[in-house]
Amino acid sequence: MLRSAAITQGFQRSPNRAMLRAVGFGDGDFNKPIIGIANGYSTITPCNMGLNDLALRAEAAAKVAGAMPQMFGTITVSDGISMGTEGMKYSLVSREVIADSIETACNGESMDGVLAVGGCDKNMPGAMIAIARMNIPAIFVYGGTIKPGKLAGRDLTVVSAFEAVGQFAAGTIDQAQLTAVEKNACPGAGSCGGMFTANTMSSAIEVMGLSLPGSSTMAAVDSEKADSAARSAEVLVEAIAANIRPLDLLTREAFENAISVIMAVGGSTNAVLHLLAIARTAGVPLTIDDFETIRQRVPVICDLKPSGRYVITDLHAAGGIPQVMKLLLDAGLLHGECRTIEGKTLKETLAAIPSVPRADQDVIRPLSNPLYAKGHLAVLKGNLASEGSVAKISGVKNPQLTGPARVFESEETCLAAILEGQIQAGDVLVIRYEGPVGGPGMREMLSPTSAIIGQGLGDKVALITDGRFSGGTYGMVVGHVAPEAAVGGTIGLVQEGDSITVDAHQLLIQLNVDAAELERRRTAWIAPVPRYTTGVLGKYARLVSTSSLGAVTDQP
Repeated sequence: MLRSAAITQGFQRSPNRAMLRAVGFGDGDFNKPIIGIANGYSTITPCNMGLNDLALRAEAAAKVAGAMPQMFGTITVSDGISMGTEGMKYSLVSREVIADSIETACNGESMDGVLAVGGCDKNMPGAMIAIARMNIPAIFVYGGTIKPGKLAGRDLTVVSAFEAVGQFAAGTIDQAQLTAVEKNACPGAGSCGGMFTANTMSSAIEVMGLSLPGSSTMAAVDSEKADSAARSAEVLVEAIAANIRPLDLLTREAFENAISVIMAVGGSTNAVLHLLAIARTAGVPLTIDDFETIRQRVPVICDLKPSGRYVITDLHAAGGIPQVMKLLLDAGLLHGECRTIEGKTLKETLAAIPSVPRADQDVIRPLSNPLYAKGHLAVLKGNLASEGSVAKISGVKNPQLTGPARVFESEETCLAAILEGQIQAGDVLVIRYEGPVGGPGMREMLSPTSAIIGQGLGDKVALITDGRFSGGTYGMVVGHVAPEAAVGGTIGLVQEGDSITVDAHQLLIQLNVDAAELERRRTAWIAPVPRYTTGVLGKYARLVSTSSLGAVTDQP
């Protein structure tokens, strides 16, 4: 029996039915499945400003398909707007708020299924965590990518604006050019247009079978996106009838498939954090080391921004994620038996996709001619990160550097030093006390990394942090250093001028200080006073796990 029907059947005079009549139920509706439509619409960010139209299309299609959709809202935080400010501390926290809100609404109202509509970075993993917790039939509808901005014949993304700040500080562009980039970078609705975090996570969800094939790379403003939302509602009604549940799809093999595709497309470092969190919720054994194992066998075959040439609309035109999956499947790098919300296997879903990429494009390369022979997300360990850290090495000619530490206790102080010209080639920048507990909230360091790129130092310095990086970051950067400084991690013991080695070839992140000196520093170290003790940030800091476990807040 459906969960909603269990409430409405047998209670002909129940106040439950009276309440439902008030929201539009008629005599013939009480035995229909109730579908929650988790709507992330807001005008806070271009990523989410088009979501209400998609939610309404899905709502109408669900009714025609024989369900009773009930819409409710959930939140979002715009990383791009909060980046570099105190507000960015709320970004990763919002993932947990989104998950909690969807779980609360769906389980509180005994819904039979959920269709989640999201656009900005945390909408997707937040929805997926809730979907895994509840294990009711579910589908995710991505709001879609933004189309590229245009300026002087080149494509722009939001990262172009951040990099332009560094270029302006370095004197390579003037105020008029900086303003022109700002005005043209984001032309309308949709999530950031490169293979940044939003598009990385939408791709991963498609691969894991919880959104429709081809839907993860559609443009937000194109009609096919709205059509896909309507079809998603129809598929969800079918999945409820067939009792296809998320935990049937979120298997160990499905997560391996997602990681393989993320490596192939050059996806965001945030995927490591989010997939670990989703897997933990789903009860799937997955560790940070699994990313390194898969990286060793899967090459980068898509030439996408931030370090590459193309944007996601170009990837979509070239065949999208289905084409990438087909290449990996044929090479034995994908588990084709994994199932999707449509009740098909991946092998069945990809049967009609060509086995070679189209010759008239070079966005997707054949595996025989990759951009990089191995994946771009390397897991580094050493005395600076005994639990691990994540390095994004795409676009770096030689991902190894030993140099003097330049130590900063926050993102703001580091950015100021970069913009004031205080950073030299060969430096290893250390930004600490920005982890899940110490921040709290594990801010993204897009402003410093973009300023580094803008000043031409992208492959000449390294930056390590216990915070995160935007999906738009590239260069010699290492994030998610764990244990973090605030809980006594070695990154908190680094002193100005210490020698640090970052070596992606050796998978090493090492503080070159002898053990006796480190022990002396550890004994003298004093835990910092928490920056927040009340409110959502105070609560988050008390509950959150280490980043190597996904920075989750509902750990047993």
